[in-house]
Amino acid sequence: MQRLLCFFLLLSTCLAQSAPSAKQKVLWQKLESKIEQVDRNLDGVMGVAIEDLTTGDHYFLREDEVFAQASSIKITVLANLYLQAQQGKLKLTDLYTVQTSDLVPDSDIVNGLTPGVTRITLRDLATMMVAVSDNSATNVLIDRVGMQNVNAMLDGLGLSHTRLRRKMMDLEAAKQGRENISTPREMMTLLDAIYHGKLLNKESTGDFFKMLSTNKQSFIPRDLPPDLKVANKPGELEAVRNDSGIVFVEGRPYVICVMTGFLRNERDGEEAITKVSLETWRMFDRLSRATEYGRVVSPGNGTR
Repeated sequence: MQRLLCFFLLLSTCLAQSAPSAKQKVLWQKLESKIEQVDRNLDGVMGVAIEDLTTGDHYFLREDEVFAQASSIKITVLANLYLQAQQGKLKLTDLYTVQTSDLVPDSDIVNGLTPGVTRITLRDLATMMVAVSDNSATNVLIDRVGMQNVNAMLDGLGLSHTRLRRKMMDLEAAKQGRENISTPREMMTLLDAIYHGKLLNKESTGDFFKMLSTNKQSFIPRDLPPDLKVANKPGELEAVRNDSGIVFVEGRPYVICVMTGFLRNERDGEEAITKVSLETWRMFDRLSRATEYGRVVSPGNGTR
């Protein structure tokens, strides 16, 4: 009987720690109100998925709507590259010789290399794909890992609406409707699975997020503290702006995926993502430093 009583006391303590308090729910409600205001002011369509990686709490807005991903789909290519490296199907140190046939527009680094001469590793190509969104590097990696393998990985995670269906800058494929697509919920689910070690081992997961943290000029981190680690990948097409990633607030990391389409003005879409990101960070920053009573203790501050 005593052991049973101890078990229930321990269980109730764990549930109390994991369940959000009424005060925290108020913060989520206020965040919802702020995001809905951004949505109302946007001349376009916006979808949002936010997940507290500590408690599992969510905020959703049009989370199951399918959006064109643009360069945000490169998250799936990077994930499959690390998965195949972990499986021994390739090595990140494998060398590749750049070819003239690889070169496509918006490839600031690869287009400056010497075809037939320059040899670079797959990891170098991945760095170019993420840090400067180099499209030629991305297409080489798509060929190397195989489009069908990326989609099979997504199927294995139950992400049926996330699809890599064309290479970068393949305008003919885009005209035929073969767009790279996902939903806010599914991109959130992919990042959650990687964060929790459901796809990659600990070493690969760490390196994956390190790689994904190299793009600083993007919408999610734009107004956040410069020393804050953000692992994300934005995407841009005509009338489309997206950004998906994890913000590593100490003790309270979270996933944030914001997707927009039908934009009258792309700059407005970028600003909407940045506003949603800032409001989300403000809430998680407070939660990370607050006691259960709502007292926030900042570094260097005394108590009284």
